[in-house]
Amino acid sequence: MGEELIITEQFIMSKILLIRNQKVMIDSDLAVLYGVETKQLKRQVRRNWERFPEDFMFELSSPAYEILRSQFGTLKQGEHSKYLPMAFTEQGVAMLSSVLNSPAAIRVNIQIIRVFTKIREVLTETLNVKLEIEHIKTKLMNHDKNIELVFSYLDEMMENQDKKVERNKIGFKN
Repeated sequence: MGEELIITEQFIMSKILLIRNQKVMIDSDLAVLYGVETKQLKRQVRRNWERFPEDFMFELSSPAYEILRSQFGTLKQGEHSKYLPMAFTEQGVAMLSSVLNSPAAIRVNIQIIRVFTKIREVLTETLNVKLEIEHIKTKLMNHDKNIELVFSYLDEMMENQDKKVERNKIGFKN
């Protein structure tokens, strides 16, 4: 057997990109993780096309691919595919394990899905914290308004006391 690549969570996270407002992994990165050639991965996906709807996998457009290439710096000739890369969502990555049916692919796939889950949990926690902060801000704004209202009532009462009005006394008169 070939050398086994040790895959850390940080390495996997570094390969997760945000494209079209979705967290995805590119086919070439997945091929490295699974220990297969990119063309083999693409071939298996194309053979099982019905398993990969648009929300599981999509091909990058030429402009998106150019932006992606520019982020990697200068590319060596022959090192990258001349075809547009495929971007796999979390569901697409899960589906890959059934297409690339090898023990290594299944093991790596489990790791990747765990990382996606951890990212989702962190994002959910962050969202909950933001919602709590907004709730506290709203409460504080309401408290400020209530305090202002109390002070305006107190000012009114003080003004009314200054303007003591002469009243007729009520009760028994001689």
